Amino acid sequence: MPHSVEELVGLLDLERIDDNLFRGTQPDTSRQRVFGGQVAAQSLVAASRTVDAEHHVHSLHSYFLRPGDPAVPIVYDVDDLRDGRSFTTRRVAARQHGQEIYFQTVSYQIDEDGLDHQDAMPDVTPPQECPQLSDLFRDHAPEAAEEWDKEWAALDIRWAGDSSESGGLAPDQHPARNRLWVRINGELPDDPTLHDAVFTYASDLTLLAVSLVPHRIMIGSPKLMPASLDHAMWFHRRFRADRWWLYDQVSPSASGARGFAVARVFTESGVLGASVAQEGLIRVRTR
Repeated sequence: MPHSVEELVGLLDLERIDDNLFRGTQPDTSRQRVFGGQVAAQSLVAASRTVDAEHHVHSLHSYFLRPGDPAVPIVYDVDDLRDGRSFTTRRVAARQHGQEIYFQTVSYQIDEDGLDHQDAMPDVTPPQECPQLSDLFRDHAPEAAEEWDKEWAALDIRWAGDSSESGGLAPDQHPARNRLWVRINGELPDDPTLHDAVFTYASDLTLLAVSLVPHRIMIGSPKLMPASLDHAMWFHRRFRADRWWLYDQVSPSASGARGFAVARVFTESGVLGASVAQEGLIRVRTR
Protein backbone atom coordinates (compact mmCIF):
# COMPACT_ATOMS: atom_id res chain seq x y z
CA MET A 1 0.00 0.00 0.00
CA PRO A 2 1.14 3.66 -0.25
CA HIS A 3 4.03 4.32 2.14
CA SER A 4 3.66 8.11 2.04
CA VAL A 5 1.21 10.89 1.26
CA GLU A 6 2.98 11.42 -2.08
CA GLU A 7 2.44 7.78 -3.04
CA LEU A 8 -1.21 7.95 -2.01
CA VAL A 9 -1.76 11.10 -4.08
CA GLY A 10 -0.10 9.36 -7.03
CA LEU A 11 -2.35 6.33 -6.56
CA LEU A 12 -5.39 8.58 -6.88
CA ASP A 13 -4.11 10.39 -9.98
CA LEU A 14 -5.87 8.29 -12.62
CA GLU A 15 -4.88 8.05 -16.27
CA ARG A 16 -7.57 9.15 -18.72
CA ILE A 17 -7.61 6.62 -21.55
CA ASP A 18 -10.81 7.78 -23.32
CA ASP A 19 -13.94 9.83 -22.70
CA ASN A 20 -15.28 8.76 -19.27
CA LEU A 21 -12.73 5.94 -19.16
CA PHE A 22 -9.85 5.90 -16.67
CA ARG A 23 -7.11 3.56 -15.50
CA GLY A 24 -5.81 3.29 -11.94
CA THR A 25 -2.42 1.94 -10.96
CA GLN A 26 -1.71 -0.47 -8.11
CA PRO A 27 0.56 0.11 -5.11
CA ASP A 28 3.33 -2.17 -3.94
CA THR A 29 1.58 -4.52 -1.51
CA SER A 30 1.73 -7.99 -0.03
CA ARG A 31 -2.07 -8.16 0.14
CA GLN A 32 -3.77 -10.90 -1.84
CA ARG A 33 -6.59 -8.64 -3.04
CA VAL A 34 -7.15 -4.96 -3.72
CA PHE A 35 -8.01 -2.87 -0.65
CA GLY A 36 -11.66 -1.83 -0.85
CA GLY A 37 -10.91 1.76 0.13
CA GLN A 38 -8.56 2.05 -2.82
CA VAL A 39 -11.09 1.02 -5.46
CA ALA A 40 -13.77 3.20 -3.81
CA ALA A 41 -11.47 6.24 -3.77
CA GLN A 42 -10.25 5.72 -7.34
CA SER A 43 -13.87 5.32 -8.50
CA LEU A 44 -14.78 8.61 -6.82
CA VAL A 45 -11.87 10.36 -8.55
CA ALA A 46 -12.96 8.93 -11.92
CA ALA A 47 -16.55 10.11 -11.43
CA SER A 48 -15.46 13.55 -10.20
CA ARG A 49 -13.34 14.13 -13.30
CA THR A 50 -16.52 14.05 -15.40
CA VAL A 51 -18.36 16.65 -13.25
CA ASP A 52 -17.99 20.43 -13.33
CA ALA A 53 -16.19 22.12 -10.45
CA GLU A 54 -19.36 23.72 -9.05
CA HIS A 55 -20.77 20.35 -8.04
CA HIS A 56 -19.39 18.60 -4.97
CA VAL A 57 -20.00 15.02 -3.87
CA HIS A 58 -22.67 14.66 -1.21
CA SER A 59 -23.22 10.88 -1.24
CA LEU A 60 -21.95 7.64 -2.72
CA HIS A 61 -23.29 4.09 -2.58
CA SER A 62 -21.34 1.06 -3.68
CA TYR A 63 -21.04 -2.72 -3.84
CA PHE A 64 -17.92 -4.85 -3.79
CA LEU A 65 -18.61 -7.63 -6.29
CA ARG A 66 -15.36 -9.58 -6.65
CA PRO A 67 -11.91 -9.51 -5.07
CA GLY A 68 -9.61 -7.21 -7.03
CA ASP A 69 -6.29 -8.43 -8.41
CA PRO A 70 -3.46 -6.25 -7.00
CA ALA A 71 -1.13 -7.29 -9.84
CA VAL A 72 -2.95 -5.52 -12.69
CA PRO A 73 -4.43 -2.01 -13.20
CA ILE A 74 -8.13 -1.31 -12.71
CA VAL A 75 -10.23 0.30 -15.45
CA TYR A 76 -12.99 2.71 -14.38
CA ASP A 77 -15.91 3.26 -16.75
CA VAL A 78 -18.08 6.29 -15.84
CA ASP A 79 -21.70 6.51 -16.95
CA ASP A 80 -23.35 9.98 -17.04
CA LEU A 81 -26.72 9.24 -15.43
CA ARG A 82 -27.88 12.83 -14.94
CA ASP A 83 -26.64 16.40 -15.32
CA GLY A 84 -28.97 18.78 -13.53
CA ARG A 85 -28.69 22.37 -12.39
CA SER A 86 -28.51 21.40 -8.70
CA PHE A 87 -27.72 17.69 -8.72
CA THR A 88 -25.53 15.53 -10.93
CA THR A 89 -25.28 11.72 -10.79
CA ARG A 90 -22.63 9.33 -12.04
CA ARG A 91 -22.27 5.53 -12.00
CA VAL A 92 -18.83 3.91 -12.08
CA ALA A 93 -17.98 0.32 -12.98
CA ALA A 94 -14.52 -0.87 -11.94
CA ARG A 95 -13.25 -3.72 -14.11
CA GLN A 96 -10.39 -6.21 -14.22
CA HIS A 97 -9.93 -9.23 -16.47
CA GLY A 98 -13.14 -8.33 -18.32
CA GLN A 99 -15.31 -8.49 -15.20
CA GLU A 100 -16.84 -5.91 -12.87
CA ILE A 101 -15.27 -5.99 -9.42
CA TYR A 102 -17.04 -2.94 -7.96
CA PHE A 103 -19.94 -0.57 -8.68
CA GLN A 104 -20.35 2.95 -7.32
CA THR A 105 -23.14 5.51 -7.74
CA VAL A 106 -22.19 9.09 -6.81
CA SER A 107 -24.42 12.14 -6.39
CA TYR A 108 -23.13 15.71 -6.56
CA GLN A 109 -24.76 18.99 -5.57
CA ILE A 110 -23.97 22.67 -5.97
CA ASP A 111 -23.42 24.68 -2.77
CA GLU A 112 -26.74 25.82 -1.32
CA ASP A 113 -27.84 27.59 1.86
CA GLY A 114 -30.51 25.88 3.94
CA LEU A 115 -31.59 24.50 7.32
CA ASP A 116 -28.66 23.37 9.43
CA HIS A 117 -28.24 21.20 12.55
CA GLN A 118 -25.94 18.39 13.66
CA ASP A 119 -25.26 15.90 16.45
CA ALA A 120 -22.97 17.05 19.21
CA MET A 121 -19.49 15.59 19.19
CA PRO A 122 -18.97 13.01 21.97
CA ASP A 123 -16.59 13.69 24.84
CA VAL A 124 -13.36 12.05 23.73
CA THR A 125 -9.66 12.09 24.56
CA PRO A 126 -7.70 14.41 22.23
CA PRO A 127 -5.68 12.64 19.50
CA GLN A 128 -2.34 13.82 20.93
CA GLU A 129 -3.08 11.84 24.12
CA CYS A 130 -4.23 8.64 22.38
CA PRO A 131 -1.91 5.72 21.51
CA GLN A 132 -1.17 4.89 17.90
CA LEU A 133 -3.08 1.88 16.65
CA SER A 134 0.17 0.22 15.57
CA ASP A 135 1.51 0.47 19.14
CA LEU A 136 -1.53 -1.43 20.42
CA PHE A 137 -0.89 -4.13 17.85
CA ARG A 138 2.77 -4.20 18.86
CA ASP A 139 1.81 -4.94 22.47
CA HIS A 140 -0.46 -7.87 21.56
CA ALA A 141 0.61 -9.10 18.11
CA PRO A 142 4.05 -7.86 16.96
CA GLU A 143 3.66 -9.47 13.53
CA ALA A 144 0.41 -7.55 12.99
CA ALA A 145 2.16 -4.30 13.93
CA GLU A 146 4.94 -4.94 11.43
CA GLU A 147 2.39 -5.61 8.70
CA TRP A 148 0.43 -2.48 9.69
CA ASP A 149 3.52 -0.26 9.57
CA LYS A 150 4.39 -1.59 6.13
CA GLU A 151 0.96 -1.35 4.52
CA TRP A 152 -0.61 1.73 6.12
CA ALA A 153 2.23 4.19 6.67
CA ALA A 154 0.33 6.93 4.83
CA LEU A 155 -2.25 7.03 7.66
CA ASP A 156 -1.89 8.22 11.25
CA ILE A 157 -4.52 6.44 13.38
CA ARG A 158 -4.93 6.85 17.16
CA TRP A 159 -7.13 4.66 19.37
CA ALA A 160 -9.60 6.60 21.54
CA GLY A 161 -11.36 3.63 23.18
CA ASP A 162 -13.90 0.91 22.50
CA SER A 163 -16.67 -0.97 24.30
CA SER A 164 -14.55 -3.97 25.28
CA GLU A 165 -13.84 -4.66 28.95
CA SER A 166 -10.65 -2.60 28.86
CA GLY A 167 -11.71 -0.08 26.22
CA GLY A 168 -13.18 2.56 28.48
CA LEU A 169 -16.53 3.04 26.65
CA ALA A 170 -19.68 1.80 28.38
CA PRO A 171 -21.21 -1.11 26.41
CA ASP A 172 -24.77 -0.67 27.73
CA GLN A 173 -26.31 1.08 24.71
CA HIS A 174 -23.75 -0.02 22.11
CA PRO A 175 -22.04 -3.35 22.79
CA ALA A 176 -19.93 -2.78 19.67
CA ARG A 177 -18.33 0.68 19.56
CA ASN A 178 -14.88 1.91 18.61
CA ARG A 179 -13.47 5.43 18.35
CA LEU A 180 -10.41 6.38 16.36
CA TRP A 181 -8.68 9.61 15.47
CA VAL A 182 -7.52 9.53 11.84
CA ARG A 183 -5.56 11.79 9.53
CA ILE A 184 -3.32 11.47 6.53
CA ASN A 185 0.29 11.38 7.67
CA GLY A 186 1.34 14.59 5.90
CA GLU A 187 0.02 17.59 3.98
CA LEU A 188 -2.35 17.39 1.01
CA PRO A 189 -2.85 20.00 -1.73
CA ASP A 190 -5.91 22.27 -1.42
CA ASP A 191 -8.06 20.14 -3.73
CA PRO A 192 -11.52 19.28 -2.31
CA THR A 193 -11.90 16.25 -4.59
CA LEU A 194 -8.58 14.86 -3.41
CA HIS A 195 -9.56 15.30 0.25
CA ASP A 196 -12.89 13.54 -0.40
CA ALA A 197 -11.09 10.68 -2.15
CA VAL A 198 -8.44 10.30 0.56
CA PHE A 199 -11.14 10.25 3.22
CA THR A 200 -13.00 7.60 1.20
CA TYR A 201 -9.78 5.57 1.02
CA ALA A 202 -9.33 5.64 4.81
CA SER A 203 -13.02 5.09 5.63
CA ASP A 204 -12.95 1.40 4.65
CA LEU A 205 -9.95 0.42 6.75
CA THR A 206 -11.45 -0.02 10.24
CA LEU A 207 -15.23 0.09 9.96
CA LEU A 208 -15.92 -3.63 9.66
CA ALA A 209 -13.70 -4.40 12.68
CA VAL A 210 -16.07 -2.64 15.10
CA SER A 211 -18.60 -5.47 14.63
CA LEU A 212 -16.05 -7.83 16.18
CA VAL A 213 -15.45 -5.88 19.41
CA PRO A 214 -17.95 -7.82 21.60
CA HIS A 215 -16.70 -11.14 20.23
CA ARG A 216 -13.01 -10.57 21.05
CA ILE A 217 -11.88 -11.40 17.52
CA MET A 218 -9.37 -9.26 15.63
CA ILE A 219 -10.08 -8.47 11.98
CA GLY A 220 -6.79 -10.14 10.98
CA SER A 221 -7.44 -13.36 12.89
CA PRO A 222 -6.82 -16.53 10.83
CA LYS A 223 -10.10 -17.94 12.09
CA LEU A 224 -12.05 -15.12 10.46
CA MET A 225 -13.05 -14.62 6.81
CA PRO A 226 -13.77 -10.87 6.46
CA ALA A 227 -14.76 -8.90 3.36
CA SER A 228 -16.51 -5.61 2.66
CA LEU A 229 -19.83 -6.16 0.87
CA ASP A 230 -21.16 -2.64 0.45
CA HIS A 231 -20.18 0.87 1.48
CA ALA A 232 -22.15 4.11 1.65
CA MET A 233 -21.03 7.65 2.53
CA TRP A 234 -22.72 11.00 3.04
CA PHE A 235 -20.60 14.15 2.91
CA HIS A 236 -22.34 16.74 5.10
CA ARG A 237 -19.72 19.48 5.47
CA ARG A 238 -16.29 19.89 3.97
CA PHE A 239 -13.24 19.01 6.01
CA ARG A 240 -9.60 18.22 5.36
CA ALA A 241 -8.39 14.62 5.35
CA ASP A 242 -4.95 15.75 6.53
CA ARG A 243 -6.35 17.17 9.79
CA TRP A 244 -7.60 15.02 12.66
CA TRP A 245 -11.08 13.57 12.30
CA LEU A 246 -12.86 11.37 14.83
CA TYR A 247 -14.24 8.10 13.48
CA ASP A 248 -17.05 7.27 15.95
CA GLN A 249 -17.96 3.75 14.85
CA VAL A 250 -20.88 1.61 16.07
CA SER A 251 -22.10 -1.82 14.99
CA PRO A 252 -25.84 -2.05 15.74
CA SER A 253 -26.04 -5.67 14.60
CA ALA A 254 -24.10 -8.76 13.60
CA SER A 255 -26.02 -11.76 12.22
CA GLY A 256 -25.96 -14.27 9.38
CA ALA A 257 -22.13 -14.09 9.17
CA ARG A 258 -22.44 -10.36 8.39
CA GLY A 259 -21.55 -7.33 10.46
CA PHE A 260 -23.25 -3.97 10.00
CA ALA A 261 -21.52 -0.75 11.08
CA VAL A 262 -22.20 2.98 10.94
CA ALA A 263 -19.96 5.89 11.82
CA ARG A 264 -20.09 9.62 12.43
CA VAL A 265 -17.08 11.68 11.39
CA PHE A 266 -16.25 14.79 13.42
CA THR A 267 -13.45 17.29 12.96
CA GLU A 268 -11.32 18.13 16.00
CA SER A 269 -13.36 21.32 16.41
CA GLY A 270 -16.63 19.34 16.59
CA VAL A 271 -18.01 19.78 13.06
CA LEU A 272 -19.94 16.74 11.80
CA GLY A 273 -18.30 16.25 8.41
CA ALA A 274 -19.65 12.92 7.17
CA SER A 275 -21.52 9.70 7.95
CA VAL A 276 -20.54 6.23 6.76
CA ALA A 277 -22.31 2.85 6.70
CA GLN A 278 -21.03 -0.57 5.73
CA GLU A 279 -22.02 -4.22 5.83
CA GLY A 280 -19.37 -6.90 5.54
CA LEU A 281 -18.74 -10.59 5.78
CA ILE A 282 -17.44 -11.75 9.18
CA ARG A 283 -17.62 -15.50 8.66
CA VAL A 284 -15.91 -17.55 11.36
CA ARG A 285 -14.00 -20.46 9.88
CA THR A 286 -15.02 -23.82 11.30
CA ARG A 287 -11.76 -25.49 10.29
